Amino acid sequence: MDLELSGRTAVVTGAGRGIGLAVTKALLAEGARVVGVSRTPTGDTDALGSNPGYLFVAADLSSIEGVASLGEAITGPVDVLVNNVGSAPPRPGGFGTITEEEWQQTLALNLLAAVRVTRLLLDRIPSGGAIVNIVSENAILADPLVLDYSAAKAGLLSVTKSLSKQLGPKGIRVNSISPGPVATDLWLGKGGVAQTVSAANGSSADDVRKGAEQQMVTGRFTRPEEVADLVAMLASPRLGNVTGADFVIDGGMRETM
Repeated sequence: MDLELSGRTAVVTGAGRGIGLAVTKALLAEGARVVGVSRTPTGDTDALGSNPGYLFVAADLSSIEGVASLGEAITGPVDVLVNNVGSAPPRPGGFGTITEEEWQQTLALNLLAAVRVTRLLLDRIPSGGAIVNIVSENAILADPLVLDYSAAKAGLLSVTKSLSKQLGPKGIRVNSISPGPVATDLWLGKGGVAQTVSAANGSSADDVRKGAEQQMVTGRFTRPEEVADLVAMLASPRLGNVTGADFVIDGGMRETM
């Protein structure tokens, strides 16, 4: 199926690794031009540098200044905006251990970055354009282990729905994707959820991983490429009447309808 993305320009935040990197590759494979935004370059972003349709922009989107620098680096219309940047620091000590600074950092990266980048680029998104926000299963399945992250993603889910109502008459679609556990460094890498939780409760990171897998009826983590394929579909004008929707990809973890 031709997703009709060839020649379109997409901006992907948090594009240095994990879901964002997979989204970048998927959109490039569909013929889109992609501006990949990350705080620092990685070996993977360097490898993409030979693709004439790819541009890497270094920006810290947790700050107002970082978002402003992004506006200076991007020119022309933006057909697709993928707000993916985020971080889910585990809080094994619970609510009382989350400091003011940590609340500010989590809200800045997981909610305000998407708000600020969208506000910055909104006038460049033409009719027929699409915004895809990467939210989280935790927006609905709030979890004290990631309490501040859950709150931030719930806010982004609400922003998605409200913005879809405002922009729909202009021909701009706004949707979100809520992944459950994904096989990325955020969950399985050094300093990720599995390692942090295991250090706090005396188990092994492998035990934490297996415990998460048991919550999913498929018995496995979602692959970042699976999320990326869903992003590409939602970015496509072929789904021209899909807006204001949240698409859950969690291996059947959510028990409610």
